[in-house]
Amino acid sequence: MDFALFSHVPWPEGTDPKQVYQDITEEFILGEELGFTSAWMAEHHFTRYGLGAAPNVLASNIVAKTSTIRIGSAVFVSPLHLPARLAEEIATLDVLSGGRIDVGFGRGAAQSEYNVANVPIEESQERFQESITMIEGLWSNKNYSFDGKHYKITNANIVPQPLQNPHPPIYIAATRSTATQEFVAGSGHPLLVGVVLDTTDAIALCHTLVDLSKTKGQNMSMCQIPFFRYFHVAETEEQAKMNSKPALDWNLDMIQWRRTFDTGSEVWEKMEDFRNKRTELPPSYDYLAANRAFIGNPDQIIAKIQDLKDEGIQTFGCNFSFGGMPQDKVLESMRLFAKEVMPAFN
Repeated sequence: MDFALFSHVPWPEGTDPKQVYQDITEEFILGEELGFTSAWMAEHHFTRYGLGAAPNVLASNIVAKTSTIRIGSAVFVSPLHLPARLAEEIATLDVLSGGRIDVGFGRGAAQSEYNVANVPIEESQERFQESITMIEGLWSNKNYSFDGKHYKITNANIVPQPLQNPHPPIYIAATRSTATQEFVAGSGHPLLVGVVLDTTDAIALCHTLVDLSKTKGQNMSMCQIPFFRYFHVAETEEQAKMNSKPALDWNLDMIQWRRTFDTGSEVWEKMEDFRNKRTELPPSYDYLAANRAFIGNPDQIIAKIQDLKDEGIQTFGCNFSFGGMPQDKVLESMRLFAKEVMPAFN
């Protein structure tokens, strides 16, 4: 199996953005040394949930400090971009990295990000599909023209062209939207599975899209799908839970808090104030730990990953740095994973 890293680049109160960026860079550098094959970052805007507002800028810093690990986006929220500009930036990064870029696209999950950016949320599906089509077209064609409802371009030749031929690998995220599932299945590109769905639901989605792709003349396979989970491994199950609970609780609370904003965000407010005034709770830590996260000792983790492998998954992504997990715990868990878990699959 191939193993990957993933992070939303979270920014809890009391942490410094520069240090957050330094920590994620340190994590990805160590990941290369330990044998992880790729490292992926999410794009988010106007929120402490993630400092990935300029993912290509952050990726360029990491590319300059690594040499073999692939760097991916999970995901670019393509409806919030000018497609031609995004195509140029990714192509430039692909050249600078020596052809180490993987590209994930998605619609995003926060209505507030669309509203603040003044992009109508009701147009997100159309913009999502058009933007991906245009970006791939720009990478693959000379004198490319596109006449969509939301995006148009005439006789365009982007420079530079991506180093990878015909372009960096493309992955597309989907969850519950039928329209998105139909688009992904017919796109010729693999699904990307984030940390949004419970593991059983996410595996079911993989099988659904693999089958659906065949009805559309495509041939997606389970082994092509990167599959990400919240992740922490420690010497004992008790220690793993103790280490991960504060961080996963922060993550759950932040997701719930963000959904209360139609516009604006929580950046200048205090999470503790929100916790004190909310009238309902998010899913519990115990539920997430059992159904959406891989948390435990090495033997427990090996068993969970083996279950995925038995379903056909070949790329498993570990979200070590979620919710402000202390950096020493992130790096300690990564090293234990490389020492005790990776050898069971390689």
